[in-house]
Amino acid sequence: MALVKLEDFYPNYRDEIFGGDDIKGLDVYAGTSEEKIGTIHDALVDESGRFRYLVLDTGFWVFGKKVLLPIGSCRIDYDARRVYATNLLNKEQAERLPAYDELQPIDYDHEEQVRDVYRAPATTAGATAGATAGATAVQPTANTNDRDTYTYDREPALYNMNERDHATLRLYEERLIANKTRQKTGEVTVGKRVETETARASVPIERERVVIERTTPTSSTPVAPGDANFQAGEVAHMEVYEEIPDIHKEAFVREEVGVRKEIERETVDAEETLRREELDVQAEGRTIVNKGPEDSGNRSI
Repeated sequence: MALVKLEDFYPNYRDEIFGGDDIKGLDVYAGTSEEKIGTIHDALVDESGRFRYLVLDTGFWVFGKKVLLPIGSCRIDYDARRVYATNLLNKEQAERLPAYDELQPIDYDHEEQVRDVYRAPATTAGATAGATAGATAVQPTANTNDRDTYTYDREPALYNMNERDHATLRLYEERLIANKTRQKTGEVTVGKRVETETARASVPIERERVVIERTTPTSSTPVAPGDANFQAGEVAHMEVYEEIPDIHKEAFVREEVGVRKEIERETVDAEETLRREELDVQAEGRTIVNKGPEDSGNRSI
């Protein structure tokens, strides 16, 4: 049964449990007497968050020793800012308690030493004086369980809380809160790259050329007088053309690409084990207990 410091389990314990106040620093008195025996140094809770011990700093009462005070063996008066250790009545008891070292884990043997002291409160003169002042020491039932089977609910006189003595210690329950957050899971970048290739094109072209044909007449017929015009100079003119190929590059739209996002929806199911603290009210004799309109029976813390 691991024990942890109050602030380690409830970081906001001042607001969540004590309504902005703090149990640390409250003065501690023996029984219901006016003998101050120290102050509350800290509180310890179990793995479920339930209060199990207050850490009592005895100061000069027992040479600065810190000891454990079971939550059921005290009464808290928030108006007077006092804690009454109902089963710690004199120094002899405090000296028998093992010292608490916050740097060392608390094991079963340490707790058993603590429980043994509170199971049988001393009946010395100090206890008698406390009783005279109005202290009524609760006698816890001796535990006969070993370290493997022991549970805190076996000794309610040491570990149970009630509305009279622990009125502002709140009961908690866990609730499953379903929510969602938006987080970036990746990104897509669309870019372009240039690829090259060699293209070939063929264009047929035409080219003109001048052909000069010379022939010799087969007969020697004389030319009529006046037809022979012997002169020098140009006798014919002809223009010559050819086609020149025009091969060049032009850009065209080959494809259009659209980029968009689509939302896919799904329902995610989760299952958790929730804890809840319930109040255990025990009444003996002809005691009338008004539990309120919402309570219909005893419920366990």
